[in-house]
Amino acid sequence: MNDNTVGHIVVFGNEKGGCGKSTAAMHATVALLRLGYKVGTIDLDARQGTFTRYLSNRFQTVLREGKNIPSPTHMPIKRSDALTLKEKQDEESAFFFMALEEQTRENDFVVIDTPGADSHLNRLAHRFADTLVTPVNDSMVDLDLLADIDPVTLEVRGPSTYAKSVMAVREARKSELGLGLRWIVMRNRINPTNLKSKRDIEAMLQNLSGRFGFTYIQGFSERIIFRDMFLKGLTLLDLDGAETGTGFSASQLAARQEVRYLAHALVPEDMRIALMRRKKAANA
Repeated sequence: MNDNTVGHIVVFGNEKGGCGKSTAAMHATVALLRLGYKVGTIDLDARQGTFTRYLSNRFQTVLREGKNIPSPTHMPIKRSDALTLKEKQDEESAFFFMALEEQTRENDFVVIDTPGADSHLNRLAHRFADTLVTPVNDSMVDLDLLADIDPVTLEVRGPSTYAKSVMAVREARKSELGLGLRWIVMRNRINPTNLKSKRDIEAMLQNLSGRFGFTYIQGFSERIIFRDMFLKGLTLLDLDGAETGTGFSASQLAARQEVRYLAHALVPEDMRIALMRRKKAANA
């Protein structure tokens, strides 16, 4: 890529913890790398540091075992310890923009993991997202992140505070910068047992996608495979036979397909074609 190319910014964000943002961000990163894209990563939740530790484990595995696996360029950003709020925000902004400028200049995609709470860094990331992925746990409790829902009738009374903020960012990007914001809501940690609850949540998310303007995708089921390889920094896409599924169990095959759904949502056909044309022009 040339210096005039700006990498596509993918932010995994919401304002709740425990919804699998870091796991989804890691699998998305590896999926994009496996598709042949250059990927940079930024961890804005460096205090918790799950994304950073996951990638650190990956780098250690490469060194220890000599595994030939693709890895991103990674930058963690910690919350400032400055004394005043203004000093904290100024310091965090400076580090954020420095990392973002470098990563977007060098990569096709930049994947950003955010804290599970409202914060200055979280808001910055949302403002600069080209694609926002919001994982939501498979429960009515977590749908509160998106909408104000009547507990008796399940009627949607309006968007939640978080959904309002995302829609406001989307409008600001369009009016001020002429840029769009693709919002993907990823239903995560799907429980295979409670069929009625699954149907209710499916119907609710389909309804909300039309009302609030996001793309709804089924994300990752509750599978051990998504957590098992954390200590080695690996994903199921790094396993032998991942390309063809050879030797994979039924659960692993299903998990692989779930990751592919996410990758396809991140790089739809029109974007894939545009990236191919851009690379050809850069190499000409």
